[in-house]
Amino acid sequence: MSIRIVQWTTGNVGQRSVRAVVAQPDLELVGCYAWSADKVGRDVGELCGIDPIGVVATDDVDTLLALRPDCVVYNPMWQNPDELVRILESGVNVVSTAAFINGNGLGSDQRRIADACLRGGSSMFGSGISPGWVELMAIVSAGICERVDKITIHEASDTTLYDSPATELPAGFGRPIDDPELPGMAAKGTAVFGEAVALLADALGVELDEIVCEAEYAQTTEDLVMDSWTIAAGCVAGVAASWQGRVGDRTVVELTVRWKKGQTLEPDWQITEGHVIQIDGLPTVRTTLEYLPPPDFEATTFADFMVLGMIMTAMPAIHAIPAVVAADPGILTYNDLPLPLPKGASHAR
Repeated sequence: MSIRIVQWTTGNVGQRSVRAVVAQPDLELVGCYAWSADKVGRDVGELCGIDPIGVVATDDVDTLLALRPDCVVYNPMWQNPDELVRILESGVNVVSTAAFINGNGLGSDQRRIADACLRGGSSMFGSGISPGWVELMAIVSAGICERVDKITIHEASDTTLYDSPATELPAGFGRPIDDPELPGMAAKGTAVFGEAVALLADALGVELDEIVCEAEYAQTTEDLVMDSWTIAAGCVAGVAASWQGRVGDRTVVELTVRWKKGQTLEPDWQITEGHVIQIDGLPTVRTTLEYLPPPDFEATTFADFMVLGMIMTAMPAIHAIPAVVAADPGILTYNDLPLPLPKGASHAR
């Protein structure tokens, strides 16, 4: 029997989720929530760049929940706790890519979500490529170690052509380098990485004394003009955050991100794109992750290449659907699930 799916939003990530759900024989798309009024009433296939599939987008939440789906694929840019509570307490599971790992960064809303899961007998799971899937890779890498002293994940990216001020402004991009509010912005804008630190500590069976964030900023020395916004000279065009899980004075988990824009940065950060996972221990394991297009991939613009990022964000949640639907109620992380398998992804059938 197929797992019944409702898709929540059809933005960049949502479009890739729809394509994946439609392509997998064990999943059945039965409904779709449209955030934008101009998408209501349109075929979901049309909205996602594929042939019509006979499912029409709607903004009527009651109608979607009345379809009795097994799972909602939740792909807004940011989570809406009220929305999640409504879905979960109705008895529908959720897999999310909207900045959610365990909900620790949501304050009292985490408790609301957990309680909604218990009332509805449903489960809430969040992932993406980072944080999310990359942490799973670190857990797997540590599986060959007799002793683990520290887990470190480094993420670095030149985001000059990534035109998404809504996701970057909260971390401090574009603010004057001497803005008194700047020191706390990286922690707030990257708070989900703190949740990922807790995920890794839990995988190690370690109880942390504290999780802290240390931030660095770099300014552009010239106006940086992008498609939809401009960062003025003297304002932040580089953000780095180091999230650390500590036991006493010892850091046992560290997740770092370093994002930069433009070629006029001060200081001039030199980065290597991608992720580096290092497990210090016996043995020490170092893994470098690069993300490359296949030979048949066609792209002429940066937006075309960004499709790869949207796929990598969507698929960890999609592949987790069967395990989430089968799980006991509550907030779930990778530590609570069997290894999600990429069934349906091979074309050799």
